[in-house]
Amino acid sequence: MGLIYLDSCAVIYLVEEHAQFGPMVRAALAGHAEHSFAISPLVRLECLVGPLREPHLGLVPAFQAAFLQFVNLKASDGAVDDAARIRATHGMRTSDALHLAIARAAGCTALWTNDDRFAKAAPGFALDFRAL
Repeated sequence: MGLIYLDSCAVIYLVEEHAQFGPMVRAALAGHAEHSFAISPLVRLECLVGPLREPHLGLVPAFQAAFLQFVNLKASDGAVDDAARIRATHGMRTSDALHLAIARAAGCTALWTNDDRFAKAAPGFALDFRAL
């Protein structure tokens, strides 16, 4: 049993019931039910931007309910420093570097995403949920 960090895209696909990726995320979660799943304040922020911008305010409560199903991690000073190193070394966007750093600082066993840039920066740790 371990703690798996979910990238924002996975949570968005799940809550918005994306036709292609929603079932893949749901199946991956079900197939790893012995694990706990985590998000960060950054995931919360990224998930809420779309519904607030559209506006599709009916999705906001759905996201807030989903957030309660996951372990909510914090961004420590150490994680922020690690994100700076990741960004400098791998050229990742600030938000992506912070996702990766928060997951590592919390002792997560994996980060699930469908963004190939994570795999380049953290091979074996950043896993594509489409392949699970």
